[in-house]
Amino acid sequence: MKSTLFRSLIGKSPVMQKVHKEIRQVASSDANVLVLGDSGTGKEVVARNIHYFSNRSNKAFVPVNCGAIPPELLESELFGHEKGAFTGAITSRQGRFSMAEGGTLFLDEIGEMTMAMQVKLLRVLEERVFERVGGTATIQSDVRIIAATNRNLEEMVQQGKFREDLYFRLDVFPINLPALRERIEDLPLLIKELVTRLESKNQNSVRFTQDAVVAMSRYDWPGNVRELANQIERMSIQHPNGVVEECDLPGRIRASAASSNKGLELHEIDDSNVNSYYNRPSETDMPQFNFPSEGFDLKSYISNLEIKIIQDALDNTGGVVAHAAKTLGLRRTTLAEKMRKHHIERNSENSGCGVC
Repeated sequence: MKSTLFRSLIGKSPVMQKVHKEIRQVASSDANVLVLGDSGTGKEVVARNIHYFSNRSNKAFVPVNCGAIPPELLESELFGHEKGAFTGAITSRQGRFSMAEGGTLFLDEIGEMTMAMQVKLLRVLEERVFERVGGTATIQSDVRIIAATNRNLEEMVQQGKFREDLYFRLDVFPINLPALRERIEDLPLLIKELVTRLESKNQNSVRFTQDAVVAMSRYDWPGNVRELANQIERMSIQHPNGVVEECDLPGRIRASAASSNKGLELHEIDDSNVNSYYNRPSETDMPQFNFPSEGFDLKSYISNLEIKIIQDALDNTGGVVAHAAKTLGLRRTTLAEKMRKHHIERNSENSGCGVC
């Protein structure tokens, strides 16, 4: 679970290596963390990693989007309420602080919180106690706070829109997440990871030529990794188990590539050690065939060639169908069907569970 979470922050760029280091540094402490970054950069992913690498990982991680909850309901959402506290409160209800007791509370879009709620939050951070709406009993709180925002809280403090004392309470350990355009060298690895996730969900796979990846690297990605993930899924739907070339990309990405010289070069994609993942064989890479004078049966030749390739893939992956399917760029169910068609059996001695 932890390794899967950390893979969500994949990247070898210096800025992402810094983020990885900061997560490890702060995870074992109880310090409040403020995650800063544009929308779609993965702020909640950072928060979840901090929690799962912390001593609180056996307790709950509770996320709250402060910008998505009406201001008049946020206090009840965070602290809970007693029966009859307001119209519609027909029963008592615990809040997110109680749900996160002993664990981590993630407050996303903290910059959207009203000044009145900021005062109440500050009290919990300072005194570690709160009361439910409509209640008088003081409830102790042992919760770690991780807050996040895409807004400039320092400017908001200067403008009188965010309390300075609360800002300093939250900003004990800030982590700045870079925009995707600021770590574009991570793009090939991100594409590979996002495609792998689709395959793990038994969704359509997809591959990208080097030229397509270069074109994508010249686009600014205003929606960051979230936009990239949506684009990969869209391409997998439009080109199921196929190869996406530059001409297949959306117009805005092609236009950006045509008007910009920034981004990755072909040799940089080679250096990322994922060259075989993105490339399909060119005409010069394909073996030359010498036709016999009497001709030959193309259908039989292709069938035998497919059998040989599938068998080699199974041999190279110890007979594990899922791994062989990934090697061949196929869904596991597609490869299994081809194996049934050609009466191919995996090596039972090496296959283990066979479908893992």
